[in-house]
Amino acid sequence: MHSEENPKPEIERNFHYNDKYGATIIKHMEREGKLFGTNGIRGTPNRDLTSDFALNVGRACATVFGTRTIAMGRDTRDTGDMLFSAVMSGVLSTGVDVIDLGILPTPAVQYYCKVHGLYGIVITASHNPPEFNGIKCIDRDGTELRQEDERRIEDAIHGKNWTLCPWDRVGRVSVDTRGGDLYISSVIAKVDASRIRSRRFRVAVDCGNGAAYLTTPKLLRALGCSVVELNSYPDGQFTSRQSEPKPENLADLISVMKSGNFSLGIAHDGDADRAVFIDENGNFIDGDQSLSLLISSIAGKGDTVVTPVSSSDNLEHIAQQKGFNVVRTRVGAPIVSRTIIERKAKIGGEENGGVIYGEHQYCRDGAMTVALMLNLIAESGKKISELVSSLPGFRLCRTTMKTEGRDPQKILHDLENKKLSDNIDHTDGLKIYMDGGWALVRASGTEPIIRIYGHGKSMEEAEKINRKVTGIISSLL
Repeated sequence: MHSEENPKPEIERNFHYNDKYGATIIKHMEREGKLFGTNGIRGTPNRDLTSDFALNVGRACATVFGTRTIAMGRDTRDTGDMLFSAVMSGVLSTGVDVIDLGILPTPAVQYYCKVHGLYGIVITASHNPPEFNGIKCIDRDGTELRQEDERRIEDAIHGKNWTLCPWDRVGRVSVDTRGGDLYISSVIAKVDASRIRSRRFRVAVDCGNGAAYLTTPKLLRALGCSVVELNSYPDGQFTSRQSEPKPENLADLISVMKSGNFSLGIAHDGDADRAVFIDENGNFIDGDQSLSLLISSIAGKGDTVVTPVSSSDNLEHIAQQKGFNVVRTRVGAPIVSRTIIERKAKIGGEENGGVIYGEHQYCRDGAMTVALMLNLIAESGKKISELVSSLPGFRLCRTTMKTEGRDPQKILHDLENKKLSDNIDHTDGLKIYMDGGWALVRASGTEPIIRIYGHGKSMEEAEKINRKVTGIISSLL
């Protein structure tokens, strides 16, 4: 329940709702004519994400964008070349040119689009397992495409509303290899690089064989760090570790951090729009904690910060001390980004390590998150473990459950009928307030799973709440 200790944040509701529970499971999208989830179109290549379909996505994007040139990039997945080529072929067939940026982190492509005023398309499935891939669209300001434009692309795909140009007017392809350096320079310009360099940090970075395998090590060395690299080469099957930077997938990085005198451990997901951290003792720092740290160091009195309903209550308690305002939204980086723009917020982000720093660009940005964390450690003169220990003690316990072919809306409806609480927030899925904390249950917008968040004043309380709700959902399934 909300109290003076747990103040109720402002909820941003000015967004399109698909249904009461905000469900966007992939397998239900096609039936409703909906193709875009919370982060683009995702599926399994050669099954539901075919080359023919990708070709039509390219045609539809080029038609809806109505521009002469589109920038394109991709992550390291094995199916990236196939889908990249198919989407690019569709774009070219309408007479629109393509700038091939190669393998780059998604935020690097977004920054390129922002600087050059171009629409963009990225072939990525971010943190999803290697059998998935996806198509993400970028607006000319570097943000993820607005929902109304996504709907226009969907309508064009379903209605085959595009025009193929004559053979002598098809688009042409050019290659620009400067996107990574442009991105790195822009990140360095937003922090106190001299102060960071003076600390001569020793860091270990696990790029997860993903899109940051070149850019993040290069950024760290440009900031004067001594760098030990793990999985810093492209591997589209993620054979060294899974792409999701969870503690169980970061055993090697944690072991390295425990074995030497390091200041910070860093890990990315597949497209490097997120970064998570390991402290100098080898302890995993939850993305919610790193988000709270960075917001606390940047936001001041009168500022607004934006985060979804899935983040912990740490921010409300920090806001009481710092005097800033917290706005809560539905889960999804595009939603948080758009709200940051509309509310003129300085910073925001998600509890999964996705920080959005408006001073740089309005999207989740893994390299910017890394630079901001190094900047915080350099300015504070403290170890990262000391900074984390100063946070309020609220913790999150996250689990996932496969939907087993069932409609997630029905599962959430049945859960609500269990009457676990009289206080339920429907901003996104079900946020159920209980004694000692709350549980959030929502359908993933990128995978056929349900996500369960337990929240409490300690990890034990969070785990207890998570177990209780997970057990009930298991009985419903």
